[in-house]
Amino acid sequence: PGGLNKMAREVSKPSKQTGRAAKSEVKKGSSAAHRTLKKAGRDTKAELKRTTGVTTPAPSPEHKPGGLNKMARDVSHQSKKTGAHVKHQTKKEAAKGHGAATKAGKKAKEEVKNP
Repeated sequence: PGGLNKMAREVSKPSKQTGRAAKSEVKKGSSAAHRTLKKAGRDTKAELKRTTGVTTPAPSPEHKPGGLNKMARDVSHQSKKTGAHVKHQTKKEAAKGHGAATKAGKKAKEEVKNP
């Protein structure tokens, strides 16, 4: 036992622990932000109901969806769409950088092989 595998484990274990800890912290922050946003949304909806007097009626066959719930859905949908757009832009930029780095690496490797 030991040798190369032992060295690999000694490098891998701390990096895994660091990665897990970082992921856990991000998850905690994300969870807290989500709870805050949910509370703000509920409070806003309740305040609108109090000020306008419009509440969700009992379901009936003639009732068409809309009102405060529709507004909330529209706002939620728009924020999700915006977030997805930002994420896609970020990933596109990262992919461009990765592609450039890959090309440069392959070129350097080829130059080393064939001087």
